[in-house]
Amino acid sequence: MVSPRVRIILFGIALALLVLLVAYPLSPVPHGGAQSPNRQPALGSGKEPQPAISGAVQAAGAEERSRLADNLNSPSGDVHADLRLVNEIFIAYRSALRTGNPVGENSEITAALTGRNRLGYAFIPADSRAINAKGELCDRWGTPYFLHQLSGERMEVRSAGPDHRLWTADDEVLTP
Repeated sequence: MVSPRVRIILFGIALALLVLLVAYPLSPVPHGGAQSPNRQPALGSGKEPQPAISGAVQAAGAEERSRLADNLNSPSGDVHADLRLVNEIFIAYRSALRTGNPVGENSEITAALTGRNRLGYAFIPADSRAINAKGELCDRWGTPYFLHQLSGERMEVRSAGPDHRLWTADDEVLTP
């Protein structure tokens, strides 16, 4: 019988591989010009390609949490990348817990994503730069996301954009 901890680690590894397969084609071309798709830099050259999203789970024995959210609200990213990451976090949550999306207001959903779930697994670390003092998941401008559950499998995520006001022209929305 496999322990729940080992299952989580194996799931995380499988999720990391899936994310890398999906994210690698989305990786931007490094500054300095285009690179031939068949030419890889020599190992140790300091120019190894970096995945767009870090691995999903740390090594065994480390704190049990996902690494998906590490790039959320990163200065090197943009709101579109953030929305895609939030969607990937919901996908990981549904897959790991074999359930639908977490429900409730932003703070309740964020609590479930930060480890208050039946697995005790943090899909977003509680100390993430994307979580405000009220425990709400926020966009890169510090405004809480509007999270609207369309179904058990679909969560609309709305960023208020740079004006910090929902339902205006600069809002960005991900509707999977």
